Amino acid sequence: MLPLCQGGFDIVDVLRQSQSAKLPNSMRIHLINPSDVSFGAAVITPRWLYVLAAATPRHLGDPQVVDETLEQLDFSTIAAGDVIGIGIHTLNALRGYEVGRAAREKGAFVVYGGIHASLFPDEPFAHGGAHAVVKGDGDRVWGQVIDDCIAGGPKAVYDGGKIEGGSMISARWDLLPRDKYMIASVQTVRGCPKHCSFCSVWRTDGQKPRVRASDAVIEELVELRRMGFRFVALADDNFYPVTVGDLRMADRREDKTTYNRLKAIRDERFELMEQLAKLPSDMNFFTQITMEAAEDPEYLDAMAKARIRGALVGIEAVTPEGLKDIYKDFNLAGDALAERLQEFKKRGVHVLGSLIFGLPSDRPATFEATAALAQKANITLAQFVMLTPFPGTLDFQKWEESVADNAPTIDGVPVTRHWLIPKHLRPKVYTPHPVMSADEIRQRTQGVWDEFYRLPLVWERAKCVKSLKSRVAFVMVSKLYRQMYANTGISTDSARSNKAHRMTRLMARPLVRLFAGAPMPTLQVPLES
Repeated sequence: MLPLCQGGFDIVDVLRQSQSAKLPNSMRIHLINPSDVSFGAAVITPRWLYVLAAATPRHLGDPQVVDETLEQLDFSTIAAGDVIGIGIHTLNALRGYEVGRAAREKGAFVVYGGIHASLFPDEPFAHGGAHAVVKGDGDRVWGQVIDDCIAGGPKAVYDGGKIEGGSMISARWDLLPRDKYMIASVQTVRGCPKHCSFCSVWRTDGQKPRVRASDAVIEELVELRRMGFRFVALADDNFYPVTVGDLRMADRREDKTTYNRLKAIRDERFELMEQLAKLPSDMNFFTQITMEAAEDPEYLDAMAKARIRGALVGIEAVTPEGLKDIYKDFNLAGDALAERLQEFKKRGVHVLGSLIFGLPSDRPATFEATAALAQKANITLAQFVMLTPFPGTLDFQKWEESVADNAPTIDGVPVTRHWLIPKHLRPKVYTPHPVMSADEIRQRTQGVWDEFYRLPLVWERAKCVKSLKSRVAFVMVSKLYRQMYANTGISTDSARSNKAHRMTRLMARPLVRLFAGAPMPTLQVPLES
């Protein structure tokens, strides 16, 4: 399907107008982001909801967009003949299936998409009452799915493939409830050239970076700033898709085809950052990047100039053995790792470090060493996750093959399908560890969370911002982040879970107001250099 024009119809919409008289007057399109827990406000906008809203033919009216991290779906809004689009990843699949079954009972057409549905296209039919599943990117194929539902005969599976950057659709942010989110999201590139064992992105989105044109990205950002968003996540698989090492290797070849392709991608990145720098000075950006960017001072300087204030960096492990466990030995370890991480901050880019516990090479001393390195490297925020074999990853494939037909079951479900196990019954550690029990891994992981987010240490890190108001906001964000993401099975159990949810609800709305800026309804796209 062709991209929709801003505020108008594409050619496909025009052709569909002749069908509109045949449509049931009450038929509606619903787009649903499932969640077991609702907080009334959220950190980052779920971009896919609003991209598919833009891909919904305009003559059908505005879709009903429901993000259950804000509030649970009101099933009374669903009627027979409606089309229900449900996007699922592994962690929310069970709730997604519950929503789908209930919608189908009401006579609606139920369509699943998202990374989990792409990996297990048969599962939504078995568990979620699906009429259809969309694999891959939904930008172009969603309109056809709706047409087929209206005609009464959707296909079982649609393959959206991996579309190029020029075909990616800009989101319909006019449908967004502005007072519910702290940070907006815009995507500039899909795909990641790496091959980390714990990550599924390179296998589902591909290893070839698919880059959007800078002008399309800037237009979206201008629209978001008009609405009052000052903080935006550049929700990319890897904002640094071409390393200086990649370029050097390609340049050694006699055939310059690969070099020219990579150089074009790198040049586009610099063009985008140059344009970001022209946006209002109160706009700040965050993204996700690999450690290798620290070897590229020119790139980090461009990020700082563009006000890309922070990046989630996959540190994952602090020992050479741990990095080998996850196929990420292109990272450094120990003191060299700390120095490398400090390069980001020296260049004006703060690090949200992501680290994994429970790797085969981990020992009790690894937890203390990780906490110490996080402090020494002076990273601004951190998340400490326990190794979980997620579908689509090499870790999952290896684990599934190792248990074969002898996988233990919980509530009648094999642990190799752990996302189908009721949440309160799921194990927190799935693969046996050579020297530590699951409880020990959980306790030690929780201990690192507690140590890193001790109030005196958070207040010290809050010096990264200048005003007292900003420092208070930093402390609140750090506390909120810990409450929402310290999922060790200890902080999320029973009474502690309920307390965390109450605190998150209390903190979320004030933070939304703190992050917001005054709307700029007359803001224009900056002129080209």
